[in-house]
Amino acid sequence: MTMPASFEDTPIAAVRAYWNSRPCNIRHSTKPVGTREYYDEVEARKYFVEPHIPRFAEFDRWNGKKVLEIGCGIGTDTINFARAGAQVTAVDLTEQSLSLARQRAKVFGLEDRIRFIQADAEKLSESVPVEPYDLVYSFGVIHHTPDPNRVLDEIRKYVTPASTVKIMVYNRWSWKVFWILLTYGKGQFWKLDRLVAEYSEAQTGCPVTYSCSRTQGRRWFENRGFRVTDVMVDHIFPYAIAEYVQYRYQVVWYFRWMPKTLFRALERAFGWHLCLTAKLR
Repeated sequence: MTMPASFEDTPIAAVRAYWNSRPCNIRHSTKPVGTREYYDEVEARKYFVEPHIPRFAEFDRWNGKKVLEIGCGIGTDTINFARAGAQVTAVDLTEQSLSLARQRAKVFGLEDRIRFIQADAEKLSESVPVEPYDLVYSFGVIHHTPDPNRVLDEIRKYVTPASTVKIMVYNRWSWKVFWILLTYGKGQFWKLDRLVAEYSEAQTGCPVTYSCSRTQGRRWFENRGFRVTDVMVDHIFPYAIAEYVQYRYQVVWYFRWMPKTLFRALERAFGWHLCLTAKLR
């Protein structure tokens, strides 16, 4: 994985402050925050825009299994693992996300299936009791920590040869990176690492965002003692942002003319999400 020194030196407190200020997907609904209607709308919008998440997570597969989710955010995937019958340990760095996730579990009556723990993923074993899990899952999280290598080293403590690890990180060779480079970087590719961090999320100024190619992703796992069993690239955001924030789904003109089959092929080649499935080597 690309590891610029500027990211390695970023204090974890800066990462925590950024995500505390606006938890991921918190504005996916206009309903009163913390209500059932709010959580239902958040989930519907998330999986409408990112329909590959349920395919990657395979929620039903983990019925009766133990799942460790690293970076649960406000709990959308967490709840779906629990609904499917998994016993979930959900970890997040930030107080605000965990507060909303705990409320979500309470609203849907799933408190007994989810254990929430605040923890730094780079020091996971200092907060989360070390025990084997059937699945370790992290979607869009590890690339936001200063040293992702340390997270994979921690994950190894929680898996056996029978366990599965599913992690999504951002794809370096993606339409999103190309769009950031042209729109905000004016072609200044030598600034790409910083540009990707700055504009990777809905709220600008993310202090850490790594991205890696398929090859780098495989090598990253292999260097930490895993073998990659599946690689899936997906997700190009096709909507006009000005309309999207108003909860309107207007496809931008340069994607509007594309047949769906062509757009899907483009997503599978140059999607923003690099979804890696792995086992212990």
